Amino acid sequence: MVRPAPSLSPRLQQVLGIEAPVLQSGMGGVAGAELAAAVCNAGGLGILAALRLEPQQVRASIRRVRELTDRPFGVNIWLHDDVRSPPDPGAVADDVVLDAQSVLNELRPRFDLEPTLERPEAEANLVDAALEVMIEERVPVFSAGLGIPEPQLVGRFHEAGSKVVSMVAKVEDGLTAVESGVDVVVAQGTESGGHRSYGTKLAKRDVLGSSTLTLVPQMIDAIGASVPVVAAGGIVDGRGLAAMLALGADGVLLGTRFVATRESSASDVWKQRLISGQRKTTLTDGFTGQWARVLESEFTEHWEAAKTKALPGLLQATAGADLFAAARKADDDQMQPLYSGAGARTMSGIPGAGQVVEQLVAEARASLSRW
Repeated sequence: MVRPAPSLSPRLQQVLGIEAPVLQSGMGGVAGAELAAAVCNAGGLGILAALRLEPQQVRASIRRVRELTDRPFGVNIWLHDDVRSPPDPGAVADDVVLDAQSVLNELRPRFDLEPTLERPEAEANLVDAALEVMIEERVPVFSAGLGIPEPQLVGRFHEAGSKVVSMVAKVEDGLTAVESGVDVVVAQGTESGGHRSYGTKLAKRDVLGSSTLTLVPQMIDAIGASVPVVAAGGIVDGRGLAAMLALGADGVLLGTRFVATRESSASDVWKQRLISGQRKTTLTDGFTGQWARVLESEFTEHWEAAKTKALPGLLQATAGADLFAAARKADDDQMQPLYSGAGARTMSGIPGAGQVVEQLVAEARASLSRW
């Protein structure tokens, strides 16, 4: 009789009920039910993205995942101050609106779009409504990004039978998350793609933060005795998983590698750019108003050169929505956000998400056996 291989992370298996110590990031526009379920069925933790979704969309996505898998899954949403309580466009200084729209106007002729200096419309306040749906649906795992859940919110999820995962980018925030009662902390190094988990907007120099290799050991020393610590940032294969386990992490969270999978909702252009061609990354707030790591492009260079202040909250995304939508429609990879972590340069192929999980575990076991 062949016995199953022992778990690479018994503690994470016990806390989250997963067999593989692999979490998939709940990325907006990417992480739908099909992707999350595929990761879950392979033994990892698939996580739905709920940011900017109406409550009925959140509920439908949760129920769709349950149709596709009977394993634990998560739902992610931001708790960022300016997203949970969207800013009033009318309160934004006239010159900030004028400058941001003027830079976007320089790019709109590329798609024959009309110039505008209008204020963007107010963002809908959807976060708290989405949280209520998650609690009502008793999701197995609530994944909090860009902000630490308050103790009362953590308590409500625990009462519903849900585990709470908090994504943080600073040791101090990890300590606060543990004090709030979360079950797992994800330590996001600066190599992470997309938006890192700060609850308020910081200066660009402060957003850079610590590398994954530096942050993870510090986080383990600070809170590892209390909760499992999951590493994130620049990890795309089993070698990275093995390295993080060797450092003492309980598992890893991957975003970029799961963007370029068959079940991902990302565009073909985005997927192809992640596995070939120019894959240098940069930090920009020109796409959403929040700092994010993306593939370098004509847009990021133009926005950086303009030295313009981005609109607050997600108003920048609303202001540029016409430009970014036109770029997606035209398959233009230079004028839309292509979020990417620093590890993309070693990626190849567009496999199934389940295959990614299985390969991560197999490669990690092989690496650890050689050490």
